[in-house]
Amino acid sequence: MNWITTLEDLHAHYGTPAEAATVKVMAHLTPAYRAWIDRARFCILTTVGPEGTDGSPRGDEGPVVTVLDAQTLALPDWHGNNRIDSLRNIVRDGHVSLMFLIPGANNALRVNGTARLTADADLLARYERDGKQPRTVIVIRIAEVYSQCARALIRSALWTSGDQSAGLPTVGDMLREITEGRIDGQAYDANWPAIAARTMW
Repeated sequence: MNWITTLEDLHAHYGTPAEAATVKVMAHLTPAYRAWIDRARFCILTTVGPEGTDGSPRGDEGPVVTVLDAQTLALPDWHGNNRIDSLRNIVRDGHVSLMFLIPGANNALRVNGTARLTADADLLARYERDGKQPRTVIVIRIAEVYSQCARALIRSALWTSGDQSAGLPTVGDMLREITEGRIDGQAYDANWPAIAARTMW
């Protein structure tokens, strides 16, 4: 394998980016970028720590993040599996990236910045739902925000290729395989919808 190991080698394989690819990068939200974020109910949060990187899907019924000001976003950490990989990384490093996806839109919106965790009572209360609050909120300071071109979503036909989940292994199948049957995968899958409904928030 002929590895590319220097920036000179890398740049030799690519041309100069078009103006639109560079002028789009801002250090704060523009009205158009904010409109995108206000509509997004789903994003992927990427963090980095001593063990490496972590990508975590985040979603909500309404906007997945709250815009606190033109350079600051808040992401409530709702109930999950308690692995807290992303949160541990943020405490130790703080560099984060967010990618916002909206069904039907072939573009994406990207944010790079730094994050801190808070359990501030007033901020937690802002997200209260049915008497429940997130345990912490991730507060992100924007360093860069920009749109991502549509090629990847067009190539993958992500929003237009229909449901492709038929025949996929379930999480129960995966757990049964990994534990060599110690975890009853069928029971896990059967019980999961009720557990999720009870612990969504």
